[in-house]
Amino acid sequence: MTTQLFTGAQAAELATQWRRTVSATAAAVTRPAICNWVTRGHLDVAGLDEQGRPLYALAALARAEHATRSRALRLVGIGAP
Repeated sequence: MTTQLFTGAQAAELATQWRRTVSATAAAVTRPAICNWVTRGHLDVAGLDEQGRPLYALAALARAEHATRSRALRLVGIGAP
């Protein structure tokens, strides 16, 4: 069984879709946000593409989005203070 891996741009798009499922007015997740998740230890790089760019596993991406969602939604005025 092979694990599907996603580029930073694809990861940002998926995380945005998940976040907007919770709230349609939620801010988009950007590629730099994905990089910040890696820097902060929320997301691990699962491999590299042909150009040496990081790739991310779907399960790890879902965990990182979940771990950062509450803070992100508070920053855009959604959720408890």
